[in-house]
Amino acid sequence: MFKIILTSLLSVCSLFVIAKAMGHKQVSQLDFFDYISGITIGSIAAETATDLESPWKSLIALAVYGLISILLNKITALFPRTRKYINGSPAILLHKGKLYRKNLKKAKLDLSEFLMLCREQGYFDLREISTAVFEYNGRLSILPCSDTRPLCPQDMHLKPDEAEFGIEIIMDGRIMGDNLNRANLDENWLISKLQEKGYQNSKQILLAIYFKKETNLVLFEK
Repeated sequence: MFKIILTSLLSVCSLFVIAKAMGHKQVSQLDFFDYISGITIGSIAAETATDLESPWKSLIALAVYGLISILLNKITALFPRTRKYINGSPAILLHKGKLYRKNLKKAKLDLSEFLMLCREQGYFDLREISTAVFEYNGRLSILPCSDTRPLCPQDMHLKPDEAEFGIEIIMDGRIMGDNLNRANLDENWLISKLQEKGYQNSKQILLAIYFKKETNLVLFEK
């Protein structure tokens, strides 16, 4: 029993260290090699947790896969031209009303799958799409036609104020002291604002967001 707990902890710790070294890319936009290495590393880590006789073999394999992934990321960063050989390259599937069948085959997509990807992004009519690009991470990027894209202030020669990022100062009833200081506020000010709105303390608030430019406190009660 003790050996199982020890090897499990060893597996979790080694997997955490390798994942941190490889970066957040593993949990965001995966390319082909990241996808394969992620699955393999997870499989090896699971084997490490149950290998009571020689867990070091699995740890060495984990280290090798992790180092290869880190090395390839460094190579693609230093030599951008190698990316198309390691990660692949984007492919234009649709441009100005023309479908590129050759690129569809290259991306291993049939027409129904391509139409599904378009619908997932809200495009049910291909005439609304100027260009569709299949990225190397398996996602579809779409440039809408100029006459169908949403209206923006620039089209109307307007210059609205810059959007402001709200600061969370209460979360689940707890006052976030660091965020409160970042907003140049104190707890006395916060309590007085809560009392103005009919609340006795922060325990009654699920979420409070402060917008500095507007000097506005938005509250969501429990």
